[in-house]
Amino acid sequence: MTRSKHYKPVHATGALAAACLLAAGAASAQQFRDEPPDTDGIGIIEHLGERLPLDLPLTDESGASVTLGDFFNDGKPVLFTLVYYRCPAICNALLNGLVYTLNDMEMTAGEEFRIVIVSFDPTETADLADAKKKNYLSHYERDRATAEKGWRFLVGEESSTTTLSEAVGFEYRYEPRTGLYTHAASLMVCTPDGRLSRYINDVVFEPDTLRLALTEAAEGTIGTPMERFLLKWCYAYDPGAGKYVVAARKMMMIGGALMVLITFGALGAFWRLESRRHRRLQAAAVPGVQS
Repeated sequence: MTRSKHYKPVHATGALAAACLLAAGAASAQQFRDEPPDTDGIGIIEHLGERLPLDLPLTDESGASVTLGDFFNDGKPVLFTLVYYRCPAICNALLNGLVYTLNDMEMTAGEEFRIVIVSFDPTETADLADAKKKNYLSHYERDRATAEKGWRFLVGEESSTTTLSEAVGFEYRYEPRTGLYTHAASLMVCTPDGRLSRYINDVVFEPDTLRLALTEAAEGTIGTPMERFLLKWCYAYDPGAGKYVVAARKMMMIGGALMVLITFGALGAFWRLESRRHRRLQAAAVPGVQS
């Protein structure tokens, strides 16, 4: 079977470049020292707002035939990522980082959101996906019954994995000398109807970032009222930092509005006091009238 190769120019951050080097060098330290891998054209091209190919045929961890759209049919946002299950380094780091963060969140996979993991290696099987799923579910501290249906591990034929990787801008390359792939890492947050809402290009995730990204992707249909307020008025996503940060412009607008309210409130109180004082003075000037 011919392996997919992607060579489009990409812009990769330092973290992504380091991820590429880590993944390519993990299985062959000597080769890495003698001949560092070529990481040109490896990275993530963000296709924000674009829709995933939901009619794409795939196979789930039980061996059943499914389509990608089967996991975007219940109004929940989806955490989505491409990995390969035999990866010795960066894929494990991403999945470990994800489960660690999920255990620190109040939201539960299968209830407020879904997780879909797809292998981009067309030689990997449903049995391997099932073993990977069982391993990570055993470390997930939330409701197992809900997570069983809400966290899926998929595989696919080369035509499907190539189409999917191109749709999300995931660039990778097979290295025949090592039998490994050189690739970056990204966790993508998708809307319930399958649009790419946010890319988090890292293997370590902050709970607040995932919560706000899921709330944003769901357009306010999940998350607490406070999270929805913070997302609308106080925070904005910074792609460079890979997290939500205080939005200076929004905070300035809120601060300005508060200052106007405080000013008008103070002036109103002053005018009321002056009006009462004026009435008392008038009353005092008229014999027989009490204020």
